[in-house]
Amino acid sequence: MRYRTIAHTTVSAIGLGAMPLSIEHRPDEQRAIATIHAALDAGVTLIDTADSYHWHAGEAGHNELLIARALARYGGDTSQVLVATKGGRGRPGDGSWTVTATPAHLKRAAEASLKRLGVEAIGLYQLHKPDPAVPWAESVGALRELLDAGTIRAAGISNVTTGQIREAHAILGDGLASVQNQYSPAVRDSEPELRLSTQLGLAFLPWSPLGGLSRSALDGPSGPAAASTAFHRIAAERGVSPQQIALAWLLTRSPIVIPVPGASRPASIQDSAKAAELDLSEAELTQLGDPLPS
Repeated sequence: MRYRTIAHTTVSAIGLGAMPLSIEHRPDEQRAIATIHAALDAGVTLIDTADSYHWHAGEAGHNELLIARALARYGGDTSQVLVATKGGRGRPGDGSWTVTATPAHLKRAAEASLKRLGVEAIGLYQLHKPDPAVPWAESVGALRELLDAGTIRAAGISNVTTGQIREAHAILGDGLASVQNQYSPAVRDSEPELRLSTQLGLAFLPWSPLGGLSRSALDGPSGPAAASTAFHRIAAERGVSPQQIALAWLLTRSPIVIPVPGASRPASIQDSAKAAELDLSEAELTQLGDPLPS
């Protein structure tokens, strides 16, 4: 495993996106905990969760509680594991997602997450999504209050624009540690946010980092979808999975990128973790996509 940094914390270059362990079609608890333990065995020290990662109504915090149980039952040292959680979204149980990022809600949500995780302070707390009904500065201001109160050690923001990153940075200063946007071989719309995060020294955590690798995505005539054929071809040449190639490619985009691929089986996260060991050649990188503009 190789390592990168979020704020002043060293974490594995590949994290675990724990959402699939708690939402629709989730595995049973035995397999879910085995998946988390497999991640730890592979050297993963970043686990990404949220209070809204659950399936049914009345289950808020399902994923956080699952992670806390898995860490408690793990036979090895978990002191270096960073559990990054989020607040500001909800799931009423009908498959939909809501957004509530009022300061009062975020502060209540953070306190509830703190108790579920069983920690003295949340290592990284992320505002899950901007709320169009709440001024951005007010939502971010709640993160500032949580930092000042010691409830959280570092703050992150997710699903944001460059303007929102700049405004959050002005409010939080060094307290802002990360940005989490969708970014993958098929979805590269957040390259401006990635460039800005690099400039500001913020960790960039791509969610859904393996988007575009399914065979159905290979039918596009041009652009990232068609380029996905290169991921499959290089994977076949290397004797590894296309997922490993995609994650290794993401790591080359900037030294602040830390992908958090989801997994619901031990084998999936074990495979993903191996991407940290891959070094892609210049020729391979040319096939996979143009260099990120500076």
